Amino acid sequence: MTRVIVALASEYGRFGYRRVAALLQAVGSSMGRVRVRRIWLREGLTVPQQHRPRSRLWLNDGLCVRLRPLHRYQV
Repeated sequence: MTRVIVALASEYGRFGYRRVAALLQAVGSSMGRVRVRRIWLREGLTVPQQHRPRSRLWLNDGLCVRLRPLHRYQV
């Protein structure tokens, strides 16, 4: 069962142990959420942090403006 949980975690990267447990129960497994969590922690599985999306480079008038450094080592 551990291999199945690891395979699901690698296939669905943003799913946590609760959603993986729900997938297993939808397939017909009798494994509960607490047991999936124990295996999840034992295997060291984590959900990666979400990155903040980059802001737009253009203004409403259609110009693309990227701010440049004003002096050396500003960036």
